Amino acid sequence: MVNEFSKLSKHNHLAVVEINHPPANTLSSSCIEALHAVFKQLAADSETKAIILTGTGRFFFAAGADIKEFVSALGDKEKGFAMSEAGQMLCNDIESLKKPVIAAINGPALGGGLEIAMACHFRIAAEKAILGLPELKLGLIPGFGGTQRLSRLTGLATAVKLILTSKQLTGKEAEEIGLVQLAVPGEDLLSTAESIAQSFIEGKSMTSVSRAIESIVQGYRESLANGLERERKLFAELFETNDAKEGVQAFVEKRKAEFTDS
Repeated sequence: MVNEFSKLSKHNHLAVVEINHPPANTLSSSCIEALHAVFKQLAADSETKAIILTGTGRFFFAAGADIKEFVSALGDKEKGFAMSEAGQMLCNDIESLKKPVIAAINGPALGGGLEIAMACHFRIAAEKAILGLPELKLGLIPGFGGTQRLSRLTGLATAVKLILTSKQLTGKEAEEIGLVQLAVPGEDLLSTAESIAQSFIEGKSMTSVSRAIESIVQGYRESLANGLERERKLFAELFETNDAKEGVQAFVEKRKAEFTDS
């Protein structure tokens, strides 16, 4: 599937979504809407068990929001609110997806581009990729969730430093502070992302994978007591699934489980 702003390919239960808005993969309102539609489609696709999000080609992941759209919106608070809301909704939907989503950061991920990457469950970056939130240089702040997710990933002090200085990091530096889980040479990026995606789903049941993601992501937003309550509920639900019965029986019988995602 190809549309004006994204490319979608599938193989081995893995979907690869490429942001496709050359030359810099800027996140215009139309691009955000197109990405939203693709992720909604993949959420409902039972054949897709994991998703990789990357940028088309080798040079850009996403260079941020389309600044040209800001010009006509300046002076209008409601337009600014709508832009932020659309970006946040896309990021929230990615983060809440009950399938692993891996950001393969192949080039600059700036502003909204980094905010979308932060919404993914796993981030792998090319060592020389550039990551940053430069919005303060425009007289703005990150508006797609960056002020909230960055501190949750790196800690409050580091998030304050990165946002207020607008400092840009290489993929390797981002790995060192926990902004990405892994940095690799650029030529190994996609193959490594695919290997990681397969490790998330291979030999596992999506009934448990989806509940693990829900428990981790939703629980992180809640108090410990509420998170534990959610974990108990999801753990108990799995006792009524065919895959839990198969998985436990296969373990007892010392054989490979044959899951049906049911």
